[in-house]
Amino acid sequence: MLILLPPSEGKAAPAKGAPLDLDSLIYAEQLGPKRVQLLDALEKLAKAPRKAAAKKLGVSAGQTDEVGVGATLRSAPAAPAAEVYTGVLYDRLGLTELPAAARKRVLIASALWGVVRPSDRIPYYRFSAKARLGGIGALAGFWRPALAAALPDQEGDLVVDMRSGAYSAAWKPKQATLLAVRAFSISGGERVVVSHMAKAVRGDVAKALLEAKKAPTDAQGAADAAAKAGFEVELNGSNLDVIVSD
Repeated sequence: MLILLPPSEGKAAPAKGAPLDLDSLIYAEQLGPKRVQLLDALEKLAKAPRKAAAKKLGVSAGQTDEVGVGATLRSAPAAPAAEVYTGVLYDRLGLTELPAAARKRVLIASALWGVVRPSDRIPYYRFSAKARLGGIGALAGFWRPALAAALPDQEGDLVVDMRSGAYSAAWKPKQATLLAVRAFSISGGERVVVSHMAKAVRGDVAKALLEAKKAPTDAQGAADAAAKAGFEVELNGSNLDVIVSD
């Protein structure tokens, strides 16, 4: 089982530590050239007028200082991704508290890095899938060929997808089983998509699957593990639907 997580918009900036080592990141051979291309583009963007640069980066007018971060990514302190990514999903999952064997079954999607392991050391950055840089274009399309060449994709494998649409568009397996986790509540007797609790639900489900005594190997096994952890779940095609109290 492989669990794919989204990155978080909120990140903790490492206060100290050695800088980024691109060769140490997972899939350096396949993804390294793309990472270098983006780092170069962000360094160039940091020298552009802030208002125009912020628009390309996809940040608000009040966040123009984030543009300058792109100029320091190669020299800024780095820390394990499990410590850099923050927010509701990561708080509920508690990556840093999980056994090392469980963390090895996790990859984190990223608009800047493609994917990283929880143990990969990265700096604080601000770069989302909605950014549009000159010569690069839509990031899902930019990353798609490299991710297809790098990520494991064999018949019989299980990939549990916690990513949002912007990141899932960059890679989907062709051979492995892809199981997306969705959250619903019941209102007026009808099932309603949950938005405000979705990240918490995905974090809780990811934690349950990673803590299962035996890692699930198929969709039914994932559903059984989630149900055993106390979740109300249903399998609907390629989706694991979690029913929560709103």
